[in-house]
Amino acid sequence: MGNTITSEIQFQIQLDENRVPEKLSWTAPDGGVENEEAKAIMLSVWDSKTQETMRIDLWTKDMPVDEMKVFFHQTLVAMADTYHRATADERMTDTMKDFCDYFAEKLELKK
Repeated sequence: MGNTITSEIQFQIQLDENRVPEKLSWTAPDGGVENEEAKAIMLSVWDSKTQETMRIDLWTKDMPVDEMKVFFHQTLVAMADTYHRATADERMTDTMKDFCDYFAEKLELKK
């Protein structure tokens, strides 16, 4: 077995007295990211033993709704791209992208 490499991504979440996120930041040294501010985080982790997706969805209380809509749209588009890279399933990828277009249209994100 060859040498293994470990890479780390860290999230810092500053909470208010009600445990609502006030500030989010992240660091990913291998990606050149150091204590970068964020307004929202969506993280999905696959648990193979339980066959379930574990999720962490956080956003700061000052995240504007219009930005949240764009964040969701871009996340959905990225998921369609990732799905295609992982499965090479053109038909379902096209269906997912059609939904992304519909989502953007209904939210009036594309002008």
